[in-house]
Amino acid sequence: MVKGQPTGAGDRAEGDAETQAVAPTQKHADVPEDGAEDWDATAAISANGNASDPTRDDGTDGSKRKGRAKTKKQQRKNAAALKSAHKVAAPTLFTPFTLRGVTTRNRIWLPPMDTYSAFGRDGRPTQFHYQHYVSRALGGFGMVIAESTAVSPEGRISPCDVGLWEDDQIDSWRWIVEDVKKAGAVAAIQLNHAGRKASTGCFSTGHINATVPEDEGGWKTVAPSPIPYGHYDMPRELGVDEIHGIVEQFRYAAVRAVNAGFEAIEIHAAHGYLISQFLDPLSNQRSDEYGGSLENRMRFLVEISDAIRSAIPESMPLLVRISATDWAAGGWDLDQSIETAKVLKMHGVDLMDVSTGGIVAGVTIPAQANYQVPFAQEIRDKALIPTTAVGLITKAKQAARVVHKEQADAVEIGRAALRDPNWPLRAAYKLGLDKSEIPYPDQYVRGAFGTSR
Repeated sequence: MVKGQPTGAGDRAEGDAETQAVAPTQKHADVPEDGAEDWDATAAISANGNASDPTRDDGTDGSKRKGRAKTKKQQRKNAAALKSAHKVAAPTLFTPFTLRGVTTRNRIWLPPMDTYSAFGRDGRPTQFHYQHYVSRALGGFGMVIAESTAVSPEGRISPCDVGLWEDDQIDSWRWIVEDVKKAGAVAAIQLNHAGRKASTGCFSTGHINATVPEDEGGWKTVAPSPIPYGHYDMPRELGVDEIHGIVEQFRYAAVRAVNAGFEAIEIHAAHGYLISQFLDPLSNQRSDEYGGSLENRMRFLVEISDAIRSAIPESMPLLVRISATDWAAGGWDLDQSIETAKVLKMHGVDLMDVSTGGIVAGVTIPAQANYQVPFAQEIRDKALIPTTAVGLITKAKQAARVVHKEQADAVEIGRAALRDPNWPLRAAYKLGLDKSEIPYPDQYVRGAFGTSR
């Protein structure tokens, strides 16, 4: 029985990169897809006795033939050792993962990536959203998390964001959710209020990285304190009663998500949106019960978690996305993230979706492959709660290593999934799984990676 049923009408760190100053420390530091460094494969090769150069010969024809034969034999052994090393953790990446009453078929998830494509400006997803999410479910993802979904019109990041602030929006989601599940993925949704980062532009409205004027469909923004994000418009400080009202908006949006058929809910407490603004001392300078100490700054998030947990089935997982650091001195950091995760666990949160940044404008983020994985591992190990890792994870063996080494319980493939909806199917093939072990839709098995024609 779903409680709290409403009646009546009601980066960008993964989806928000353009609001961050990102400074790569190296040029895409991924190990090449077939590189011998993955899985400590060099050690496996050395164990096969490849201590000398097998291509040497003494200049005689016979020796040359023997040298070439020896080379080919050693190459076969090396290839076998490399394949074996790569496959060690492939089953881990492709094993099921259970949270409460929901099980994903693998540990490769699609993170919430904003598409800014509700062109009717009514919060309703469209045919585009159907194709976007269902195609990635068919492509083998274990969980598909729908993009930032506003709990109120004023909570949208842009005028073209999707929402669940009224009952009439439920049916617009239901057909997408049904077919994501038919394709074998768990359908999840991220609920959000953008706070001072609301009413910003997108590709269809213009005003990129700026506030949309009210006469062009924008609106006044709100925040814990009257401190703007970068050059965005000054937000209005929320009153306590308004804060309580937004908590209820999250509750009712969660109930609508249940009615639309979603199987998991994620609270967006990352990337500098409203909940993140309350957490961070650089954006929250309140002196009441919602500001000051860490306990007070996390109060808004805890109340939202309690409200949603009380309104959804006990068997439904509740996830929280968090920025583990704002990359700014005196601001939000890993230690506060760990303490918050410990508290959230006691309030019915089942998993932390760990990202970074997006809270403070103008900071330098040392982006490189796996740069956010250590944060996921620290929260996992010290708060004793499952985590997902995200951020420049683009290669199959790279993703498999993260899960195999228990740095996170799942990985999220964001921008790489925009390029390739079939990323999990391709990854399974590269990791050496048999075709029968790969989650191909029946209709696509004939075209499985590695088929001869």
